[in-house]
Amino acid sequence: MSVRASMAEILRDRVTFELESIDRAYLNLYVPQLQYEEGIVGFFRRHRGMPIVSSALMGPISTAFVAAIGRFTQAAGVPLVRFKPHERKDDVAAEHLRRFEGEEGVLFVGVAQEKTKVFRSERRHNPQTGAPYPWLARSTAMVNHYYLYAVDRDFGPFFLKFASYFPYTAKLCFNGHEYLKHQLRKAGIAFEAADNAILSCADPARAQALADGLSAERIDHFARTWLARLPQPFSDADRAAGYRYDLSILQAEFSLTQVLDRPLSGRAFFEEVIRENLDLGRPSQVQLIFGRKVIRTTPGRFRTRVITNGVIPSLHLDYKSSRIKQYHKEGRALRTETTINDATDFAIGKRLQNLAALRQVGFKANRRLLDVQRVSHDCAIGEDRFGALGEPCVVGTQRAPALRFGTPRVQALLLAVVACAVLPRGFTAEDLRGRLAPLLGLAPGALTQGRMSYELRRLRLHGLIARIPRTRRYQLTDAGLREALFLSRSYLRLLRPGLSHILADAPPSASRLRAAFGRVDDAIREWCDDAKLAA
Repeated sequence: MSVRASMAEILRDRVTFELESIDRAYLNLYVPQLQYEEGIVGFFRRHRGMPIVSSALMGPISTAFVAAIGRFTQAAGVPLVRFKPHERKDDVAAEHLRRFEGEEGVLFVGVAQEKTKVFRSERRHNPQTGAPYPWLARSTAMVNHYYLYAVDRDFGPFFLKFASYFPYTAKLCFNGHEYLKHQLRKAGIAFEAADNAILSCADPARAQALADGLSAERIDHFARTWLARLPQPFSDADRAAGYRYDLSILQAEFSLTQVLDRPLSGRAFFEEVIRENLDLGRPSQVQLIFGRKVIRTTPGRFRTRVITNGVIPSLHLDYKSSRIKQYHKEGRALRTETTINDATDFAIGKRLQNLAALRQVGFKANRRLLDVQRVSHDCAIGEDRFGALGEPCVVGTQRAPALRFGTPRVQALLLAVVACAVLPRGFTAEDLRGRLAPLLGLAPGALTQGRMSYELRRLRLHGLIARIPRTRRYQLTDAGLREALFLSRSYLRLLRPGLSHILADAPPSASRLRAAFGRVDDAIREWCDDAKLAA
């Protein structure tokens, strides 16, 4: 009889290559002074010397910018492509990339109408005199966006998208794995590439160091190099006056790729992990994974989704505007990636200079997800430990009653203490009371302070929790978390539903377990009859 490998054993012994890397990054390019009405007024009045500010002043800038893009495409000899409705822009770019033979350059310029935020002038009236006057107000409009698809010798394929209307915000999109592939080629390091991934490398440590080298400073230099080469809506005089693009993080993906030595068993293992972790999207689990406290008023939908593309399943977890996706990549690797769509979800600024802090959040979330899955998948309990929990214990001069498995009071206590495990600063007796009382069908006030001291003492003396020094707060021990999870899940998912199938007075069902026990019961009855014994 073979013993199934645990998740810890697979990730420890069967991973042939592992890499943490920024994956797809989507950045905002914007002029900070032009993101609010007063700043735009200052741009036209103080900088350009216009006596009256209205949206009519924006038209000539847009016309000149579009004309400059046209001249650029002609001078560079690149096509101007108008995207068709519902056409995938990435497919068009891939076709041009296949025909591109240079090391660096522009592939083509694409045009598509998209909605964007703009500023318009509207007529308002003086409340005293009734005289009309123009006023700038925020609005939205469908305007042409120009996609400049290009290849950089360091970053690989990317695109820069400009809105053709004031204040001409732009977006830069690149891929960290493509950056890494180009860096490995430049360093002369052999590697096996896959779509949006590295599957093996002759020097894994060097590959990880190169991936870690994708810093905010390097990205900023890359963006400004191409801004200088491409048409811009703002003149040299505008930029000299301080009207220059700044960069912020619109979306960033942080991936962990773990390549397994046995792809088929790897997929079976991953599907099993998915089945065992369908409750990961609950707030209590999500806040553990993301290291953020979730309360009743925390915005967002907390859920677990399993999405199947063909026959390949993927696991999705949501936290506010961010999400984690986990899947079996190309039949060879376990891919875990955290996508952060709003850095402020983690009390981090959006500007590019905060990339290092955001990188820590993303990579830690990936590792925490694996840790939670490892606890769930690898639960095991020995006979000695199980017996010790079911018997009273004495530690020094203190004695604690048993934690007898299966009793309603103990099961409720285990579930309550697991729920407290995700509180970042530990938990108090009041925290435990608030979670334990509903499980027992009681109001929190029905559990006295003496009762809570009794429960905390037996949890502590049995080694499931430990007091945080110099406080009245507690936290689960590593072993305590595993044991509480195992015992509560075994009872809820195995024993209670299993017994409901096999009890003689249970309602009839089509359960295979019920049918098997029925055959055993018939066989015993027949043997008794044959032996002339009373049943």
